[in-house]
Order: sequence, then structure tokens, then C-alpha cells
Amino acid sequence: MPRPLVATIHLAAMQHNLSIARQCTPHARVWGVVKANAYGHGLARGMRAFAAADGLALIEVDAAVRLREMGWQKPILLLEGFFDETDLPVLAAYHVQTAIHCHEQIDMLERAALASQIDVHLKMNSGMNRLGFQPNAYRAAYERLRAIPAVRNIILMTHFANADDAVNVNLSLGEQVRRFQGATEGLPGERSISNSAAVLMRPDLPSSWVRPGIMLYGGTPGGKTAEEFGLQPAMTLSSEIIGTQNVGAGEAVGYGSRFVVDRPMTIGVVACGYADGYPRHAPNGTPIMVAGERTRLVGRVSMDMITVDLTGIPGARIGSKVTLWGNGMPIDEVANAAGTLGYELMCALAPRVQVVEE
Repeated sequence: MPRPLVATIHLAAMQHNLSIARQCTPHARVWGVVKANAYGHGLARGMRAFAAADGLALIEVDAAVRLREMGWQKPILLLEGFFDETDLPVLAAYHVQTAIHCHEQIDMLERAALASQIDVHLKMNSGMNRLGFQPNAYRAAYERLRAIPAVRNIILMTHFANADDAVNVNLSLGEQVRRFQGATEGLPGERSISNSAAVLMRPDLPSSWVRPGIMLYGGTPGGKTAEEFGLQPAMTLSSEIIGTQNVGAGEAVGYGSRFVVDRPMTIGVVACGYADGYPRHAPNGTPIMVAGERTRLVGRVSMDMITVDLTGIPGARIGSKVTLWGNGMPIDEVANAAGTLGYELMCALAPRVQVVEE
């Protein structure tokens, strides 16, 4: 028998979450973001689940090629653009669109002799200060691209830093919108500005394309819980109790004796650890579900095991089902307890974890 740790991917939930994005922004086309192996859910599964999307967006050139080879015929977008001049013939051959965020990429396009034209998404740095042209340099970059024979359409693009917090004291969403609109006024071309947070919380923003990511997988980008947004979990990580211990008051549990029992307690050992993608830094009290009952993590996360409090769950025993996150145990709640994000937990799922779909 295989180890009882299983990640179940819920394709129907992914389809449902895509429909929420469409309901929020009915006048925009939707890029389904499938970077990082579809946030740990599997690229092929993401392609099937988001078959109704208008296009798929990701980071990796080789994954874009795999999408074409698996039969995806709609648009594909590289969100970070290409990384080397040798990527450009591949993009032209496989009809892959690309972000353009720096002069060096434009230089490479100017030198390229491509078999067919490509669409580009000119990225503005409207305040996030990662990738993109400053607003005062944006038009010049646009004019350079317009003069390149290899470029077909130019889509105008930016990315929000605080779409879940419109009154951020450092950079509000409204300020980023103002900068973007001011720098693009009068420029022809479609607009692509909204991520998951903006789709859910600012559906009024004018955007020809939206780029939902985390919301498609049932995680919240902030503001409310995923359930309050109507989103469904796309991944359930489940395991079983593989051992129990009756521990007396004053005894310690796990490496470093980090958790000391203050009263007689039944401890359950779960087949899951940091080598499976569970966060090693998850503290005592991180929520978990055993036999349908909420309980808590106790003791340090080991490579292959975690320990949980079974006190008050009289039916719990070896073989009892454990839900680490997913249906009944929101991934964002687990992530918040561990001081991280649901994004990281999804993407950190280890290759050794058995994955099934429903």
C-alpha cells in the first residue's frame, strides 16, 4: 500500500472559480494563470480545468511549449517575457505572446528575424517596482515596439501591489491606476491590469483582459476569506493517523521538546512532514482536521511526520482520516497560522506526494 498522504485536485472547483472571475468581470477576457505547474495542481490539469478561459498565462517558456503540444490552441502569454534571444523563434513558432518589461528585451526584438509576428504586452511599473517601464518612459518604449516588424499587437499592461488594500499608505491601487491611465492616455491597444484581488474587489476597473491566479485555485488574495468570495478549494491534502501516544503532564513532544504537555494528552502522528511540502515553521496550534473534527498541531514539524492533539476526539485512532488543508480546512487558515500564504503551500507540494483528481 502506498503512504496514505494524498493531494486530491478538484477540477470542478477550478472550473467554478473561473466562473466567479467571469461573473465579476463579464466584459473582460480572462487569462487563466497556470505558472508554477498551475500553482502545484499540475499543468495538464490546469489546462483541462480552464478550458473555458480565453487564454493561459505562465512564466516558463518550456511549459508554454508543452501547452501547445498538449493541444491548447488559444492564446498563451509569458508574464515575465522571454529571457534570451534564442527564446524568440520558439515564441513565434508556437504562437506565444510575451510581456516586455525592459529595454534589453526590445533590443533583442529589434535584432530578431522571426518567421511570424508576435503579440507583446508592454508592462508599466506603476509603483510595484519589480518589472516594467516607468510611466515617463512608457511611450518611448511603445514607439520602439511599434517600429519593429516582428511585433503585431501591443497590449498595455501593469500589475497592482495592493489591490486588496485600496487605502495603503505607501501606494494605493487608485494611485497605480492614475499613473497607468495618465501614461497610456491616447495610446491604442487593449488594457490588461487586473489580478485576482482586483477582479474580486475592483471589478469596475476598465480592463480588456484580467489575469486571475490564486483565486482560480480557491485561495484568497486578501480582503475576505475564499469562502466569502464564493471560491472553492481546488486542492485537498489528506493523510491518516499512523500512530498514537498517551503522554503525561510535563512530558514533551517532538524535536527540540518545543511542546510540553500541561495535562494528560493523546497525541496522534500524521504521515506528512516538511519533505512533503507542509511548512516546517508551522507553530503549535496550527489548525488541522482529524476524523472530521478540528484540532491543532503540537510539536515541531518533522521531515515525514507531524504530531497533533487527539484529546477530545474519542473516535480518533490509527487509520483516522486527517485533512491538512482543503475541503473543511481552508488552506489560507493554515497558511496564516504558519505565517505564510496559501500560494506557498500549494506550490510547495513535493513530488513524492501522490496526486489524484476528481
